[in-house]
Amino acid sequence: MASGRFPGKSADVAINNWTAPSQGRPLCVNGTPWILYLLEECVDNIWEYCSVVIGLISMFCFLLSTIPQVYEAYRNGKVEEAMSFGFLVFLLSGDLTSFAGCYLTSQLPIQVVTVVFYIFTDLILISQFLYYKIKNSSSRKNPALKWVCFIWCGAGTLALLALPKLIIDNGSHLNTQSAASSKSVEITGYVCGYLASVFYLCSRFPQIHKNFQRQSTEGTSYLLFALAMMGNGTYGLSVIVVLPALKGSKQNFIVKHLAWLIGSLGVLILDCFVTAQFIMYRKNISAKTSALRHIPEVEPLLSEEEELTVL
Repeated sequence: MASGRFPGKSADVAINNWTAPSQGRPLCVNGTPWILYLLEECVDNIWEYCSVVIGLISMFCFLLSTIPQVYEAYRNGKVEEAMSFGFLVFLLSGDLTSFAGCYLTSQLPIQVVTVVFYIFTDLILISQFLYYKIKNSSSRKNPALKWVCFIWCGAGTLALLALPKLIIDNGSHLNTQSAASSKSVEITGYVCGYLASVFYLCSRFPQIHKNFQRQSTEGTSYLLFALAMMGNGTYGLSVIVVLPALKGSKQNFIVKHLAWLIGSLGVLILDCFVTAQFIMYRKNISAKTSALRHIPEVEPLLSEEEELTVL
């Protein structure tokens, strides 16, 4: 199972590149060494190579996408006014269901680590949102709030660092299940894929509504959406590029990837609306900034000569 947020193994393509097994292990004679080592895929033609490279670019874009928003929230300090909490909750829900599908379908370690990183950044964004909401709504400073956030983030970091190894070590039993049980697990993984796509699609609507209500995008980083657009666009391209290399049914391949294609391309379209909002509301931000700069200084009630006269 592959999510729109990270590329996955494509059995339809890779299985045709392996040679007959030698001592229980199949051989990849003409495959690209670094791809074989990193992703365990036997890639021996230019179409598959381009698909993997574009897929990794997609993953890299998603890895970086939330970092600018974390910095913007720290710099601005009013993230609860700019970001929709529904946007953050749906984003986290999508990554959690992607993680569930990743585990059920025994994905590669790099994919497990990647989706755990996504969950980690989601939790940072949600923690920032709640921290500034409580801080800005309180009339007095609360030193304990900062310590609670530090402890929460520290505990979450340790748990998420240990989670990938725990999942990878305990996930081997899924490969020893019966055919019927294995099929059931695979179907559950695909259901998780469709749920993740629905969550990712739903995440944009609360933020679009929030921007429309405020008539502003101030406090949100456009790089969050720009990098997500690049990630979703390159993911869809990575699936399309590999089609000429398929030896089996192209229709079956597209059907298997349909959930993540719908999620990726759907979110890409919605992010175009967010981009339009950034362009439209930029004038409001510029006008507000200009108005603040041109506020005339208050003239003194008495001139210097009048003050001397009074004295």
